[in-house]
Amino acid sequence: MRLIPMLWGACALLIVSTTVMADEEHDARRLLQQAVDYYRSQGDAAFAAFSRQGEFIDGEHYVFVVDTHGTMLASGGTSAVLIGRDVSAALEPELREGFHQALNGAEGEVRVAEYRWMNARDGLAERKKVFFQRVGDRVIAVGLYLPRATPQQAEQLLDRTVAALEQTREPSLAAINALSPSFRDDDLYVFVINLDTERYVAHGYNLRLLGVKFTQVRDPNGKPVGEPILALMKNRKEGGYDYRWKNPVTGKVEDKYALLRKTGNLLVAVGYHKQSE
Repeated sequence: MRLIPMLWGACALLIVSTTVMADEEHDARRLLQQAVDYYRSQGDAAFAAFSRQGEFIDGEHYVFVVDTHGTMLASGGTSAVLIGRDVSAALEPELREGFHQALNGAEGEVRVAEYRWMNARDGLAERKKVFFQRVGDRVIAVGLYLPRATPQQAEQLLDRTVAALEQTREPSLAAINALSPSFRDDDLYVFVINLDTERYVAHGYNLRLLGVKFTQVRDPNGKPVGEPILALMKNRKEGGYDYRWKNPVTGKVEDKYALLRKTGNLLVAVGYHKQSE
């Protein structure tokens, strides 16, 4: 007799889940149409609005834009750290194929790509959907908004990076600079300093820093960042450092904490933005 209540419970759960999915798809399609309409009226000037925390973020959905060369042009989600970079290799294969088809197809058609994505918070592979449409030589898409990464994720990324550098140094440095998914996690990225030269040798966000002296790096208020970090790590294997830095996702200067570890003559760092209280 207990089977009937169980079946009713399972059916109710299925109905609720189906309704939630339908509502999310409706919201995503609506946001995509708003973004497409706005881009058609504003052109590339729309990128600034897409990348702000404002009207083009709806719950967990945000807008991002990729061009024919695979360059990320705008994003209101954690992929904002990749704006200006070629993300071709960083996109899931299903998305790459879907965007390629969209760019070679007619305008006005809304396409959908499904793929599996590992959620670092629970270790489970989850199904995701992205809705997108071609407008000229741009692909405008709506994806799921991911909250900022946790300190635990930062620690795990640091562990993975140091282990990789100790096994295959040069290929790992190249992979960091090439935006390999192995060295990114939500809004987290890696940067690496050669302690002999005190210069950047890898950066998972800003390639313009490669070769720059770390001692020259300052926060948005002009306070030194690189110099005190090097002083802190002079006689230490591991450490951490608080500083202020612009969050490319929110566009605001926020408190950030860098997890630091030395391996050989390299200083490896992963910083996460702290939640505002």
